[in-house]
Amino acid sequence: MARSTSDYDESDAKVRPNKRGSRPRSKDRPAHLDAVPAKVTTVDRGRYTVLVGDGLADERVVIAMRARELGRKGIVVGDDVALVGDVSGSPDALARIVRVEPRRTLLRRTADDTDPVERVIVSNADQLVVVSALANPEPRPRLIDRCLVAAYDAGMSPLLALTKADLADPEPFLENYAPLEVPSVVTATSGDDGTDGLEALRDALRGRVSVLVGHSGVGKSTLVNALVPGAYRATGVVNDVTGRGRHTSTSAIALRLPDGGGWVIDTPGIRSFGLAHVDPERIIVHFPDLEAGTDECPRGCTHDEEECALDAWVAGGHAGPAGASRLESLRRLLRTRTPQRGD
Repeated sequence: MARSTSDYDESDAKVRPNKRGSRPRSKDRPAHLDAVPAKVTTVDRGRYTVLVGDGLADERVVIAMRARELGRKGIVVGDDVALVGDVSGSPDALARIVRVEPRRTLLRRTADDTDPVERVIVSNADQLVVVSALANPEPRPRLIDRCLVAAYDAGMSPLLALTKADLADPEPFLENYAPLEVPSVVTATSGDDGTDGLEALRDALRGRVSVLVGHSGVGKSTLVNALVPGAYRATGVVNDVTGRGRHTSTSAIALRLPDGGGWVIDTPGIRSFGLAHVDPERIIVHFPDLEAGTDECPRGCTHDEEECALDAWVAGGHAGPAGASRLESLRRLLRTRTPQRGD
């Protein structure tokens, strides 16, 4: 017998779920409290090589991908991350990076001095090693100055590593950086092994996370191969016509120094180092003998103009006997933020 309409209730209605499902979406993300800590050592086309383990004996290499919940958040060499999934390190295993831990330092650059887009090079390094050849190719002081500014901006300690000292005397070059009090090491690396002066460099790197930066052909990868046996970083030659090196390293890689003596991060050669992201006031902080003298500067002072109070501060002896040379070095670094051909 047919049912009357009064006999129907809401349970008889068939509700067709929409295409996206009837379960409401939540903005809450899983906490992943069981995630495993790891360190990113290389990045290659969306795949991340990370190290997992509490020590050398327990350490293993794991390949990972970025979890969708991270969105567009970038992951770079040096990042401390949290993993879920298969972290066994077996050949077919693939883990997921679900969290990037807070970064202690961040080395950045822009394509040029007008580009608002920052490019992160590495994170969590505490020392920036600016590698420059003394000859073949010739040093590029303005590019070196820019790297020093980037180190100061990132809160990293700078170190000058001068290579190919068997081809040129390093002293005239080092005199330009004496007022900045930047430590330096000198090596002879025009040969194949790059071992002359290597012990001094080892001492400067020991116990630290150091990123090596320099333009192509200066001997960066040669140094890395000598410091880390088995690294097998590709090395190149300098073009006799252009005087420039050929790019041999295509991506950054973090390598542990032998005997637990720290880390080195080798980076691809650079030909420019934009500083559009750098606030000049963050550079002055690294000149404490001059910073106090800026209190009398007019508003908006660039510290490189006639009205700047730093000239009177130095003339009054407040910055010590090296004040004049220190002021010129400061202004030289500030000028690096102005684009110039041939950097």
